[in-house]
Amino acid sequence: MGKVIAVCISEKKGTQKVNVHTATFIENYGIEKDAHAGNWHRQVSLISKEKIDAFNERGAKVEDGAFGENLIVDGFDFKNLPIGTVFQCNDVVLEMTQIGKECHSHCEIYKRVGDCIMPREGVFAIVKHGGTISEGDEMVILTEGANA
Repeated sequence: MGKVIAVCISEKKGTQKVNVHTATFIENYGIEKDAHAGNWHRQVSLISKEKIDAFNERGAKVEDGAFGENLIVDGFDFKNLPIGTVFQCNDVVLEMTQIGKECHSHCEIYKRVGDCIMPREGVFAIVKHGGTISEGDEMVILTEGANA
């Protein structure tokens, strides 16, 4: 079981996401008002709170949304779960579609610290069923794996 620590969006691509504390998730689209929402396989990005904490212990001091993540969740090591894992938080159902991403141009975090964890620790998902997610909400794994 996981706990949502932050819910972040950005209204324009290329800008840092900000914690809006609660958001509406739209089926087959993503998060309302988030620049990365749309009809594609990376509608929502997630990262483990534990990975951000470990990164900050190395002196990074990043804020919620700094990696471009939509959801920070405590209790899951996302990158070690298989593609196809299905999560539920309230009415929202998310299916993991990708682990990590190629970083085409180094972000501000990389330039400042010499590393960024999103390309290897972040995961992406599509919204299978919409609803609302807020900080403090509980997230569970419904099924694991590509055969979910």
